[in-house]
Amino acid sequence: MNIILLGPPGAGKGTQAQRLVERHGMRQLSTGDMLRAAVKAGTPVGLRAKAVMERGELVSDEIVSALIGEELDSMGADTGAIFDGYPRTEAQAASLDGILSARGRTLDHVIELDVNEDALVERITGRFTCANCGKGYHDKFEQPRIPGTCDKCGSTEFKRRPDDNEETVRTRMAEYRAKTAPILPIYEARGIVSRVNGMAELDHVTAAIEKVLEG
Repeated sequence: MNIILLGPPGAGKGTQAQRLVERHGMRQLSTGDMLRAAVKAGTPVGLRAKAVMERGELVSDEIVSALIGEELDSMGADTGAIFDGYPRTEAQAASLDGILSARGRTLDHVIELDVNEDALVERITGRFTCANCGKGYHDKFEQPRIPGTCDKCGSTEFKRRPDDNEETVRTRMAEYRAKTAPILPIYEARGIVSRVNGMAELDHVTAAIEKVLEG
């Protein structure tokens, strides 16, 4: 089974993708992670990408497509793929069709995690992590049991991502709507789009996704 997980940054795509990996043995294809890994490994596509990035340019759709093709070729034919953060544009959506078709695969589901922008801003801007072990917390939803002390490792050092601020989050939301939303009609025309409430409890979101996959 091959699926696309859609949703703005902070909607919970990464968490849900990880759960699908654990439950179904699927492979999460996150273009950012794959790009870094290919560059580090020095694969042919990675070397091309590195040269582009060193010039301060954006990696082209062609390179991203080659990267995804490389990754799919390394997987067993019966291993499902979760596309996270790709495709983002109509050109990439067309490219993905070609990549899958060339490997005898089809796209089964496009699942969009539906979120409320104001609630998402609150969710993201309140996040912080233990600087030592990386355990995640939230100003409102998950404070350490002992204030100022990590539940997991006892550290008293915490940090926040500099881009977890309201202005950046709203900019990313606008960018998502402008760039990614246009690809939805392509998949809606095929009848493979499902929407899941991304603001629900994590387990409820997981259950809703499972229901889509079973259907």
